[in-house]
Amino acid sequence: MNRLFGSSSSKPKPSLADAIASTDLRIDSIEVKVRKLDAELTKYRDQMRKMRDGPGKNAVQQRALRVLKQKKLYESQIAQLQQQSFNMEQTTMTTENLRSTMATVDAMRIANKEMKKQYGKIDIDKIEAMHDDMADLMEAANEVQESMSRAYGVPDELDEADLEAVTLHVA
Repeated sequence: MNRLFGSSSSKPKPSLADAIASTDLRIDSIEVKVRKLDAELTKYRDQMRKMRDGPGKNAVQQRALRVLKQKKLYESQIAQLQQQSFNMEQTTMTTENLRSTMATVDAMRIANKEMKKQYGKIDIDKIEAMHDDMADLMEAANEVQESMSRAYGVPDELDEADLEAVTLHVA
């Protein structure tokens, strides 16, 4: 039966992080190949410096050109893979930012409900009545303080000139 319809894959699909890691491994393996080709090109360059013009030098030059073409091909593959990896990393960051945003929105929604509940328990009229009571109590306290700080035996019509005259006679 499986031959006709195939079998379903039991392997889970790779995550974005797995795809990034795989791409980075591919980049690393291609970079190793590029370094080998660089070493080979250096060897050919050194050989060509020591050789005279002729068919031998041309053959080495042809091999060096072939290696250089391979190197350019690998370098273009590296650039493409690096761009793919960058795009996947950017997608990962965007996804994480969206998750953070959703968590923030959910927290704000819960806080909003909680604030509405708490404000529902507050009666503005009671608060204003309490403020009025506090003002009345403060006024009564000030009246008590004024009556306690009244001076006895000092005439009300005393001014500064009279006070100076009294202090001069005493001295």
